[in-house]
Amino acid sequence: MSNKVFCIGLNKTGTSSLHEAFNILGLKSVHYKDDHGNDIKEIILNNYLSGHDILKGLEAYDAFSDWDQEQYTIEIFKAFNEQYPGSKFILNTRDLKGWLDSREKHVKNNQIKKRKDPQADIVWLDIDREAWETQFKKHYQEANAYFKGRTDNFLVFDVINGDGWETLCPFLNVPIPNVPFPKKNVASDKKLYRRLIRKIKRYL
Repeated sequence: MSNKVFCIGLNKTGTSSLHEAFNILGLKSVHYKDDHGNDIKEIILNNYLSGHDILKGLEAYDAFSDWDQEQYTIEIFKAFNEQYPGSKFILNTRDLKGWLDSREKHVKNNQIKKRKDPQADIVWLDIDREAWETQFKKHYQEANAYFKGRTDNFLVFDVINGDGWETLCPFLNVPIPNVPFPKKNVASDKKLYRRLIRKIKRYL
């Protein structure tokens, strides 16, 4: 597939759900790790910095998610657009507070795992909500400005807020499958929310 599908939102914005959705639709999708366990973040970043084809080594895949690389993310999604004209770009997003909370929860879990196993290959261990907020606002402003007016190949997609097949499939020009839209890594947030509500009610 020469025309690719790129999720260009940040992590913790429904990338797992979109990855599963692409697989259901018959696309060969890659999310964070390729079929051999290689980190696609590092592959794409190294290709970008070396001036190679941005997808060198990943050409067999149709759809890409969870590849973002902090300060290089904006430049890389522009390289996707320049090197793969005619591709589809999905700006996966969610509300800022929910995104910050999800990131903080993820890092706290990483910290627990690292304490239990200091030799574990875990590097995302620092919580900085202020820097994350700055990153989030800059990223989404840049992406919306860069793709402004390109409704044929640019879609803003919010899994958490209910976007699903009815939004995704017409954009990709594929039929809507007869299965529910996948909601990966969302149920745990709902369970946490319900537990919080129960605790609040007990004190009312």
